[in-house]
This record gives sequence, structure tokens and C-alpha cells, in this order.
Amino acid sequence: MKIFGKTRMIVLISSLILLQNCTQAAESSNAALPAPELPVYSVITSPATVYQEFPTALEGKNNVEIRSQVDGYLDKIYVEEGAYVRAGQPLFKIDSRSYGEQMNMASANLQAANANIQKAKVEVDRLEPLVAAKVVSDVQLRTAKANYTAAVAAASQARASVGSARINVGFTTITAPVSGYIGRIPYKKGSLISRTDPSPLTLLSDTSEIYAYFSLSELDFIAFQKKYPGATLNEKLKNMPMVELVIADNSIYPEKGKMSIVDGQFDKTTGAISVRAVFPNTGGILRTGNTGRVRMPQLFGKTLVIPQESTYEIQDKTYVYVLGKGNKVTGKPVKISGKTDSYYFISEGLAAGDKIVFTGLGVLKDGVSIKPKAISSDSLLRARPL
Repeated sequence: MKIFGKTRMIVLISSLILLQNCTQAAESSNAALPAPELPVYSVITSPATVYQEFPTALEGKNNVEIRSQVDGYLDKIYVEEGAYVRAGQPLFKIDSRSYGEQMNMASANLQAANANIQKAKVEVDRLEPLVAAKVVSDVQLRTAKANYTAAVAAASQARASVGSARINVGFTTITAPVSGYIGRIPYKKGSLISRTDPSPLTLLSDTSEIYAYFSLSELDFIAFQKKYPGATLNEKLKNMPMVELVIADNSIYPEKGKMSIVDGQFDKTTGAISVRAVFPNTGGILRTGNTGRVRMPQLFGKTLVIPQESTYEIQDKTYVYVLGKGNKVTGKPVKISGKTDSYYFISEGLAAGDKIVFTGLGVLKDGVSIKPKAISSDSLLRARPL
């Protein structure tokens, strides 16, 4: 029993010695590791712009359905699909022969009515002296004057028929009410056209200006009202900066637009209000039916700016590593007030001049010493503008 107890004591002492040697070796090994060299820069303030994007559908300033106001066969098509036309330019021709004949008949009726006026006037002029001389009864004169009045009325009616016939003849030539682009033309030459056709002859789109329609939620609308100065909504719109349009290929449309409110109330179903931005379309790049995104800017005067790769997240909180005394780093939470594709804008947690680690955060933890490699904040911003 005594021999066995001595053996256990020897094993325990040997284990303690071995553990102490391993610990010393580990500490010696850690001490031998050099501090990592990581880029560090000073936090600066800079003016910046943040954009809020909304999907939009584009429409031309005027989208006009071109329809015939008379019935008949389509005689001529003067334009091609997709062509640009100017206001007043002929587009279609309806067979006008029947309307021309109606015009001739109306003109003949007017001539006959004018002749009846002259005949009735002659009869009145013949009877007036006879009635004055009491040769004939004044009843005949009154009848003649009534016939004259009826002839004048008939002439007016015939004149109106001529005007109506002339209008119908004019309607056989269909012209462009506005300048714009011709859409699809479903009818071909020889088609029977009616005023009651469900489909128009074509759609004419005036795209000199483009309307970008989108919706603002109630919260976005309230934030919009608080964001810009002005006593009324119109004043706030005037004080709002110009908006941008991101087109389908994700490029920025070169012209900037102005905001305006369309609806006077919120949609009860969606809880949103419709608004629009108006963009010039001088080059005719945009067409009705295009899609895109309206970018509403939010201007920051002076704000703390840091690159997004200088941050890490723990439990929905954003942190940065701040360089302290002895070149030791400490994780610090920050509050983000806005962002771009590459940067965060910081409202709390940092101050101008604080030094933070730019990249290489994966090898760090609180209290680790590093070898800082200073980089210029200005050069960083120049390399990747806000």
C-alpha cells in the first residue's frame, strides 16, 4: 500500500511539471509572434449625399389614342410604326368619296335655300306697295314675310349641313394632335374603320417630358415632410433637391427631375400616396413603358464617414476597432445614420480624429496589439468617392 501511494505521488508531480513546461512554452511561443501590421486611418467629417430609391413606371407627357371620328375604309397610312411625328402631321386617310358627295349635296341644298330667300324677298317687296295702296290684303304680306323668315331659317340649316359635311371631310384626314412617337398600328390599308372600334388606330406618345410615377408609404411621406423646409407641401417640393433616375441597365439618366405630388389622399388598400418626378427627355432616350428607380437625395452637411469594411457586426450591432494606447485595439459600437454603396455615416460612437482599423478585422479581438500602418483618409475618399 505504501509503495502504491508513493507511485501516485510521483505521477502527480510529473504531470504538474509537464503542464508548467507546456504553459511556459505556449507563452514563449505567443511572445514570439509579431504584432500584425494593419492599415489604420483617422475618422474625418465630410459632406455627403444618401439616396433613397423607389421603383417607378415611366410615361410620356401626353399619351393619346388616335381614333377615327368617321366610318370608312382606311385609304392611306402616312407613317411607320415607331416614327417621330410633329403636331399637325397627317397620319391616316379614310376614304372620303362618300363624305365628299355629302358635302356636294349640302352645298347644293344651301344654294337652293339662298334662292328661296331671294324669291321670298321678291314677293315681300312686290306686296308691300300694294298693301300700302290697299290693293291687296295685308294678310298676303304677312304670309310673304313668314315665308321669307322660313327661307332664311332653311338657309341657316343648310349652311350648318355644309359645315357638318366639311368637318366630316376634314375628319377623313387624321393628323397628329401632339408631337411624339407612333406606336403599333394594328390596322392595315383597306381595313374598315369605325368610330366604335375598341382598338385605336395607334397610340401617340409625347415624350418631350417623362413622368416617373411611384408610391410613398405613409412613414416615408411623413419623413419627407419633416426633412425639407416650407410651410406648405408646395414650398417643401420647391426646396427639395432634384431627383435622379436609374434606368433599366442601372446607369444614371443624365437629366435630373423635379418632384410633384399627384394624389390628394392615401390609398386605403396600400397605405401609400402616388407621386411623380418630371424629367426632361430632350434626346428621346426614354419611352412610355420604361421602368427604373427614382433616387431621392438626402444631403448631409458634415458627417463622420467610415468605409463599410472597417466594421463588423455582433447581434445586430455594428462595431469598429479603435486604436488606443500601446497600439492596442478595442471594439466599439457605432450608430449608423445613413450609407452609400461603400461608406457608413456615423452619428454616435466615434469622434473626428479617432483612429480605427481599416481592414484585417478577422484576426483581431479586444486588447490585441497591432503595428499600425497609417493611411490617409483623404486618399481613401479620393480612391472611392462618396
